[in-house]
Amino acid sequence: MPTPNLLVICGIALLVVFLVLTFLAAVMRGLMILFPQPDELADGIEPVVVAAITQAVTTAYPGARVTGIEEVR
Repeated sequence: MPTPNLLVICGIALLVVFLVLTFLAAVMRGLMILFPQPDELADGIEPVVVAAITQAVTTAYPGARVTGIEEVR
């Protein structure tokens, strides 16, 4: 029985990895088509982001209040 060639084993393993990654990319593309992400919210900043910013400010500066949040692009 001939011994397996290391170069052949590495080539097959690399090919299998590329095939698995291609399959996963196709599944992700399908999910993105089925469940599209909304472009932007009509109200502007998400409430979760506002809550996180407010919490961070009150943690860093006790007694401070957030009076306005602007999104910079």
